[in-house]
Amino acid sequence: MNEKTQNTATTASDRHEVNVVCSSCDIGCPLVAEVENNKVVNVRTHDHPALKDYICMKGALAHKGFNHPDRIQKPLKRVGERGSGKWQEVSWEEAMDDIAARLKTVVAQYGPEALAVATSQWNTSVDNGMGRRFMNLLGSPNWISGVALCAGNTSAVNRMVYGWFPQPDYSKTQCIVLFGHNPGQHRWAPVHHKILRAQEKGAKLIVLDPRRSECAERADIWLPLRPGTDAAMCLGWLNVIIEEQLYDKNFVENWTVGFEALCERVKEYPVDKVAEITGVDADLIREAARMYATATPGIIPWTPITDQQLNSTSAIRLHSILRAVTGSLDVPGGEVLHGFHPSIISEDELEMHEALSQTQKDKQLGAADHPAFTYRGMEPLREPTERVWGKPYANLITGNFMAVPSATFRAMADADPYPVKAFISLGNNSLLGYSNMDLLMRAMDNQDLVVVHEHIMTPTAQMADYVLPGDSWLERPQLYDALGWVSTIGISNQAAEPPGECKSVFHFWRELALRMGFEEHFPWQSLEQLYDYRLSPLGVSYQDFAANNMAHGPKLAFKKYEKTGFATPSGKVELSSSVLEGFGFDPLPSYREAPGPCEQYPLMLFMGVRDDEYFQTGHRHIPELRERKPEPTIYLNPETATELAVTATDWVSVTTKGGSVAGLVEIREDMPAGLVRVPHGWWKPETQQGREHLSGALIYSDSLITIDEPEYRDPEQGIPHLRGIPCRIQKLVGKPL
Repeated sequence: MNEKTQNTATTASDRHEVNVVCSSCDIGCPLVAEVENNKVVNVRTHDHPALKDYICMKGALAHKGFNHPDRIQKPLKRVGERGSGKWQEVSWEEAMDDIAARLKTVVAQYGPEALAVATSQWNTSVDNGMGRRFMNLLGSPNWISGVALCAGNTSAVNRMVYGWFPQPDYSKTQCIVLFGHNPGQHRWAPVHHKILRAQEKGAKLIVLDPRRSECAERADIWLPLRPGTDAAMCLGWLNVIIEEQLYDKNFVENWTVGFEALCERVKEYPVDKVAEITGVDADLIREAARMYATATPGIIPWTPITDQQLNSTSAIRLHSILRAVTGSLDVPGGEVLHGFHPSIISEDELEMHEALSQTQKDKQLGAADHPAFTYRGMEPLREPTERVWGKPYANLITGNFMAVPSATFRAMADADPYPVKAFISLGNNSLLGYSNMDLLMRAMDNQDLVVVHEHIMTPTAQMADYVLPGDSWLERPQLYDALGWVSTIGISNQAAEPPGECKSVFHFWRELALRMGFEEHFPWQSLEQLYDYRLSPLGVSYQDFAANNMAHGPKLAFKKYEKTGFATPSGKVELSSSVLEGFGFDPLPSYREAPGPCEQYPLMLFMGVRDDEYFQTGHRHIPELRERKPEPTIYLNPETATELAVTATDWVSVTTKGGSVAGLVEIREDMPAGLVRVPHGWWKPETQQGREHLSGALIYSDSLITIDEPEYRDPEQGIPHLRGIPCRIQKLVGKPL
């Protein structure tokens, strides 16, 4: 696909328009930035009918956040105690010199593995692999990201089943299945509109969600399952599909291994048992399973819901298995395995994973106990990946060679199994982005060096030694490939110069690399030079490429496995996983029951859901968004609110075994009785900073109530259970902050 760009000047000589790809969330909408006097004054959609609806309030108001008066524009060095809020402006040169000197001291005393780095999806996507390149050359395997709980872990588990993370084809599908996912105009807008168009063409929609969500309202079948029981539901569907022989017999016979063992496993989950586990009527379960199996090809789009459960690995595998056995894999209207762009150097190659010795890979934190998305977990797929896709390392969604976050923070806090003493957080707001705030604070306090690259003074930045001012997606060029998920490359042009001394994460890594002795491996002096290198197989410069394309990619091919096989050890879809079996895990998916309500914690909660106005922990400094959603809201069913004697004007605390968080009650008819919703990532940038306050994060952040003890962790991945946790609610006297 090659589509001409439309970077055309308007009538005023100082006003023009630039094509960009939005990074206000993780969907990547193609938008237009209107620029006046080197300042973005408006962000809007394209006029093209296929793109005209692809925008949400976060994208439309992005420039308001980047033009905010509180934006950090100069490097800041801590001059008081950590968390005291005392800062001194310094130059980039002074900051980088000191950061490099401190890092050298840490490495000399503790080894290179004593560096841990946490990044966001978008800071990773614009460093073009330079962060992993630096760490691999240094010798540290301890890279973590929020993608451990959001698509990165999904990609790793999908690769264990059939060697890639597939992309759904909404345009030709006959059935869409949403597990808790609820796309809307201000949540993954392109997916929302693709679903609407598919439904207009006659596609069926099945929604599995405890809430009666907007998508559930439009669904042909809504299954209000109990939170955290997704894996059991999938096993029930497979029971119906196999028992009634609704599967693709030819594909199963020729392109899968482990079908007989899978048949025996699903016999353990008859529909009546699954109905008891999930709370959904048995006949409705059968109806949904039949609809998905017969309205083919169908799609089960990625969902963050199954990323964040005690049964995450099994649930993700079961989605993959359902796609495969119904004949919906790598076909038009099904789930397409893209592979790499054939003529552009991938970020995976730039990351230089081969430079990290096996000795250092073996030190990756958490890999011994929870290998799924670590180097250890991905090693059995290295040769098959090269055989099928032409490259040994496929770091899809940047989530396939990660350390385990909880293990990393324990090493930072307690030196177990070894000390981690330097921590770099890039656009990540780590204190709010991971589980167990108490552990996270202890980890930060125990560091010899903490560096944060940010736009504004987040709670994590408030605990740093250095805060470095970052650029934004409107202020840099980008080759966008959905973090390696797809083979099509989108182009996001630079719309304005970064203000003050704001610089890219690419600049940070290159400057640190030069000071650490890696100059020969970082020859590019700018992002554009690096893009010239990545585009060199096409024989075109970035400037010419961006001037003549909005997107570039090969024509999609289907059923590629008929020529190459699948990128798994067997070369087939592994319904029974040889990879997991090799690590001592059950090779077949199953269901484990999470701790349930009790006298002390009589209600159940789910967390991790983002308010429409915000993405992750960001955007709360934008006045127009805060006006729409000024406070964190706790969703309760009217019946539950009545039992608790609370109203929509009351503030309450929600307490779990992990801790307590506060919020304003919002009474919702779409919530089931006995279930509580806590929003993700809340803090208040306008309130008091410093260790004792952290701008409200110590009151409102859901990381206060997450639990990462073994009974709440997915065993294969080590990620925490966020969907169905026992809790209690107590009415507060007035607003906490």
